[in-house]
Amino acid sequence: MPLRPARCYTHFTSPPYTRKEYIAGVPPPKITKFVMGNVKGKFQYIVELIAKEAAQIRHNALEAARVIVHKYLSTRVGENNYFFRVRVYPHHVLRENKMMAFAGADRLQDGMRLAFGKPIGTAARVFPRQVILEVRVNKEHIDIAKEALKVGASKLPIPTAIIVKEAKTT
Repeated sequence: MPLRPARCYTHFTSPPYTRKEYIAGVPPPKITKFVMGNVKGKFQYIVELIAKEAAQIRHNALEAARVIVHKYLSTRVGENNYFFRVRVYPHHVLRENKMMAFAGADRLQDGMRLAFGKPIGTAARVFPRQVILEVRVNKEHIDIAKEALKVGASKLPIPTAIIVKEAKTT
């Protein structure tokens, strides 16, 4: 398996740690908005960024992808010509057993004894073929939406694919 950025928290084997009512000190997710663009617009095509493998995406990586995709679309297409949505939410709480790294630190900490860890952030768990980001546009803006999702995918720690579908009209 090739090494990728954020490999400390990308892969998971344990059950999700999500019960925030029992966890003290969970930092809020950095992602601020999940829906952007023209919410009430009718668009012909849906361009989706999907995950190719199961992984965890940290909340700051999701926010970085959201910011760059939104900026790319708003400058090239215009605010009223697209609808953009982040389709995953960072529910899983990440923990870290912080270790001190200075002279004499071995007398101040317990090592792996009671190494449950303190909350340091949140992450979204995704599975293969799950949609991470979604952009709705008309036919003339499909290529720009694909390019925006490609730029946004570079901020994520997993391999992704871009799929274009026709929107169902109701």
